[in-house]
Amino acid sequence: MNPSPKSIFLLLAAAVLLLTGCTIDNVTVAEEQPLALYEDRKLPVATSPLELTMTHSASVSAVGDILIHDRVYRDAQVSTGYDFDPMLKNVMPFLESADITIANSESLIGGSEIGLSSYPNFNSPYEVGDALKNAGVDVVSLANNHTLDRGLIAVENAIRYWNRIEMVHTGSYLSAEDRAEVTLMTRNGITFSFLSYTYGTNGIQTPAGKDYLVNRIDPLLIQQDLKRAKELSDVVVLSLHFGEEYKKMPNAEQIELARFSAENGADIILGHHPHVLQPPEWIETADGRKAFVIYSLGNFLSGQNELDRQIGAILHLDIEKEVTADSSTITLKNPAFTTTFVNSSNNAEYRVNLLKDIDSALNAATKAHLSTWISDLQFIE
Repeated sequence: MNPSPKSIFLLLAAAVLLLTGCTIDNVTVAEEQPLALYEDRKLPVATSPLELTMTHSASVSAVGDILIHDRVYRDAQVSTGYDFDPMLKNVMPFLESADITIANSESLIGGSEIGLSSYPNFNSPYEVGDALKNAGVDVVSLANNHTLDRGLIAVENAIRYWNRIEMVHTGSYLSAEDRAEVTLMTRNGITFSFLSYTYGTNGIQTPAGKDYLVNRIDPLLIQQDLKRAKELSDVVVLSLHFGEEYKKMPNAEQIELARFSAENGADIILGHHPHVLQPPEWIETADGRKAFVIYSLGNFLSGQNELDRQIGAILHLDIEKEVTADSSTITLKNPAFTTTFVNSSNNAEYRVNLLKDIDSALNAATKAHLSTWISDLQFIE
């Protein structure tokens, strides 16, 4: 005869009581664990799921313009091609330590097969990409005034090579469909999106029907893209190629566009193009956020040999995401910089070094300049 549902229930209940150290009637029940045992573990006690909070954190670094003049790629030439690794060796620890490191690939890596070239129409070896990857760079911005220097073939070659070495890129695309996809990367539970735009392309027109080849600065377009990126990510990183070359302070247009972008969802704004350092600042938005902008990161690696154009900086920024049952909050923290300097000797032996190792007075002046609007800015050296 099959047991009744009631008898099955009673048998299971008895088994549970036995397994948990409890019986009924006059048999002793297992003692409860003292509360102090749990207090010693120093675990937070929540009285409601709404009180539970989880915190994620990630670090971001960014560098300025990588503009490979002929004297730089000639210095990198070896019997098997080009080797740029030694040029970045001394600053590699400051790049690879971040969860995400971003760079501005100003001269596209169209490859030697179409002929290398320098100013005013740049085309760089593929091996520049390898060196950046090896040094710890994770994302490259491709929208700048030199994107169309060598035409469609250079853009296609560059993007295909970035894809080949699995480098995330933004600002220039192979199709409208590619451009429609928001560039995303997740680190430590925080999702980042990356957008990139340029003020122009040195008078070179985009081929008809191929606007996707380079993002141009258009406030309406940026507003639309920021909205979409914000929906898909926690942190929006926006690269803007703007401003006046060789000017050490941002102009009104840069400041206005940075504020517009922050109000429309940008969290981190990275400026490029002036080839010299311009100071950072916090932007407080109407919705209560604090966005961070560095108006120009200067040159990171280039053949420009004027003193202020040899100086660059590596930005370091911490991001914290606090998640509760019904919301999440992003906070940017601890902005800091590592100042750099491009050394060379007779147009050879190009190396990116720490500025502090080159000239202490120049380093102090550079720190003061970067601290113009953020008095408690930190420096990592």
